[in-house]
Amino acid sequence: MTVTVHHLNNSRSQRILWLLEELGADYELVTYQRDTETNLAPAELKQVHPLGKSPVIEDDGLMISESGAIIQYLCERHGGENWLPAPDGEEHIRHLEWMQFGESSFFVPVMLKIYAGQLGEAAAPLMPRVDEQMAAHVDFAEQNISDELHFVGNDWSAADVMMSFPAEIAVMQGYAERAPKLARFVEAIHARPAWQRARERGGPYFVW
Repeated sequence: MTVTVHHLNNSRSQRILWLLEELGADYELVTYQRDTETNLAPAELKQVHPLGKSPVIEDDGLMISESGAIIQYLCERHGGENWLPAPDGEEHIRHLEWMQFGESSFFVPVMLKIYAGQLGEAAAPLMPRVDEQMAAHVDFAEQNISDELHFVGNDWSAADVMMSFPAEIAVMQGYAERAPKLARFVEAIHARPAWQRARERGGPYFVW
């Protein structure tokens, strides 16, 4: 069965393409482009999801949204069992923590810094708090990623896939010197043939 991915350029759906390439799964893309002036997703995405969000996948009659749910589903249903820790050990709990952290705790300051940065001087009262929270979350990730550059266990996992996007944004925002392991984590992802294939299929992505 071929998975259909509703993919928005320069978005979190890039990590879904990366995972699909790692799993060797068959998939097809329905691609959407951000508005070049506003950087917002096109209205057409609201025909797929009422919030106009990406990623969304279709598989075997199911429509699935939310990155964490999609990553878990693909690992369970499309040959990614090795990307998930066994459910009876501590690594499973750590996996759950990082899956939530990457799309909730970490992503709040990431998005605040992006949006507040677009306000210029109007954001000045808020920026010290945003910067403090961003630095704290980057530090937390840096302290907890292993020397082998993984968040759970000693090999690539779904948690690494989830953490890839906020880590990329953090590096893009200038935190590489503060978090050298996190920067190497991003470099290691970008060096993987599966990620490169995913970028080629997914189209324009962040300029590094």
